Amino acid sequence: MRLEGKVALVTGASSGIGLELARCFAKDGHNLILVSRSEDELNEIAKNFENEYGIRATVVPKDLSEPDAARELYDLVRLRGIEVNYLVNDAGQGVYGKFAETDLDKELEIIRLNVCSTVVLTKLFLKDMLARNEGRILQLASVVSKTPGPWSAVYSGTKAFIYNFTQAVIGELEGTAVTITALRPGPTDTNFFRNEGAQHMRAVQEGELAPADEVASDGDAALMRGDSSIVSGLKNKIKDQLGDLMPDTLRAKQAKKEHEPVDPTKKSA
Repeated sequence: MRLEGKVALVTGASSGIGLELARCFAKDGHNLILVSRSEDELNEIAKNFENEYGIRATVVPKDLSEPDAARELYDLVRLRGIEVNYLVNDAGQGVYGKFAETDLDKELEIIRLNVCSTVVLTKLFLKDMLARNEGRILQLASVVSKTPGPWSAVYSGTKAFIYNFTQAVIGELEGTAVTITALRPGPTDTNFFRNEGAQHMRAVQEGELAPADEVASDGDAALMRGDSSIVSGLKNKIKDQLGDLMPDTLRAKQAKKEHEPVDPTKKSA
């Protein structure tokens, strides 16, 4: 088993973009710390990665929506004497529906997961990286980071926070060898929309979902280049640039059409 590789810690590593980002690191010979709530799935992934890529994978089952979970994760990594060279904050959830009608407790849980755990892990591991003057962090933002997202108001709000938080910290890192990158994918072919309850959203039913491995590849390349951010996919890039020319009210109206539910039996031709 190859031990000389650097270490990447990936949250949300049991499926979707997080899983594919973990695979990118494994392919490059980096050892892994795999984090998610699904211990059985993580153990299977770790075994497969170790056998296929000859790396070492450490499994840490953790629900990062719990108030102290992110600190506990950091403390566990430090206790084991593991130096994290790459941090990937991928874990995130959403809830679909009109804000006035959705469940408040679920939305507060999402804020703790999407925002609070990202802030805690970024701060704690960033301090270590700055002490070594080495390290890279990848934050999972979204194309909705800069677009109001009706029907997913809390989720889009958390992604706006992640993007702006990331860019602000980047501004403080000038003159260091530590980098932070915001990955901004569009709708992606993962379990996210089903878990969110948004499987009937127009963008899912009528849009073209990006393969998770392609999004991960874009994010991995941008991270290694030290880019401040990347929008994954040409169509999303064009749409994002055009959106910058629109007032927020118009962007929200367009997003509302894309996010509204549709009858899956009546897809547009």
